[in-house]
Amino acid sequence: MPIVLFDTPQRNLLHPFTYTRAVAGIRCGIFTCRERWEKLTGQPVYVLTASYLQPLYPAIPGGQKIWINAAVIPDTLLVGRVSGLRAGEALMKDGELIAAVSEDTINWDIHMLTQGRFKKQFSYDGAIKKIVYPWHLFQWNDPLLRDDYRLLTAGVKSQPFVSQPGWAAPENIFIEEGASVLSCTINASEGPVFIAKNAVVMEGCMIRGPFAMGEGSVLKMGTKIYGATTLGPYCIAGGEIKNTVMMGYSNKAHDGYLGDAVLGEWCNLGAGTSCSNIKNSAAEVYMEIADHGKIAVGLKCGLLMGDYSRSAINTSFNTGTFAGISSNIFGQGLTPRYLPNFTWGFAQRYVFDKAVEHLARWKQLKQRELTPEEIQVLAYLFKQTIV
Repeated sequence: MPIVLFDTPQRNLLHPFTYTRAVAGIRCGIFTCRERWEKLTGQPVYVLTASYLQPLYPAIPGGQKIWINAAVIPDTLLVGRVSGLRAGEALMKDGELIAAVSEDTINWDIHMLTQGRFKKQFSYDGAIKKIVYPWHLFQWNDPLLRDDYRLLTAGVKSQPFVSQPGWAAPENIFIEEGASVLSCTINASEGPVFIAKNAVVMEGCMIRGPFAMGEGSVLKMGTKIYGATTLGPYCIAGGEIKNTVMMGYSNKAHDGYLGDAVLGEWCNLGAGTSCSNIKNSAAEVYMEIADHGKIAVGLKCGLLMGDYSRSAINTSFNTGTFAGISSNIFGQGLTPRYLPNFTWGFAQRYVFDKAVEHLARWKQLKQRELTPEEIQVLAYLFKQTIV
């Protein structure tokens, strides 16, 4: 029976990252939400999201389906409970639909998947962790890195390597075939370190776990990686990075600090770019969420940057900065804490045709193309944006 991860109307709370992807496509730990369910169930997983994003995903098969709330982080207990559901049954937690099996072939949308649509409801007694706000991605990256590392390496052997001087707990280091790890320091005593195939760790890097770098990613010479950091596929990292998720195809290739932060895909931080992750007053950080006002994040929050956005050299991002998608950010002094989609500079609006032209060039740098479906999504978002 096909598995479908569905978004709920709460997906808007995860902007800027859900402007351009379903919740299922968010990366935290080693996996995206979709990849984690595929790994745990051993079968392909489909996606139901907002209508303007649906063309980015394969068509959902007809017939009975298992529907699962995409924001819920799975474990083996939940997977077992979901697999035991029958047609017309739903699994609930605190009044919210977690999973269900449909017994009809109607065309569903994200507003239709509610408790009342299913004949029988069962309460789930286990603990549930749900990604609700964008800062959860860096706040929960540590435990998810550890869980994903165990899931990914269970029953699989690392490529043979010789522990180098300065490596601690090499039994917690996993290096896939084709990766290149030159003279560097790796401390895996505080958390595991996963280096995917064709990744490159250049000489002089200092890595402290938990840490994961995806296929084809690069750590440039002398990079300092503190724990709970994820590089998705084909990222380039340099300088000093701590407690950060880079979802994929993004660059922070030069000196500068990035901490308690999340970058979407196809982002680029110019040389010397840094972000503040704590107020000088050491006070609570608040972020503005549409229709929900200001919400407390905690004492630390750096940069939350949506897909396709870039910063000029020596940009200084303020504590708790929200940077929307497809922005070219430059200007004097600290950035504003809120930068809408398609921002040019600090306050002007990107010309749409120029934005698309520039994004296509950035994708070509990594041998990728901007697809017609992606351009259609960007056009939709551009019409919704006021700068």
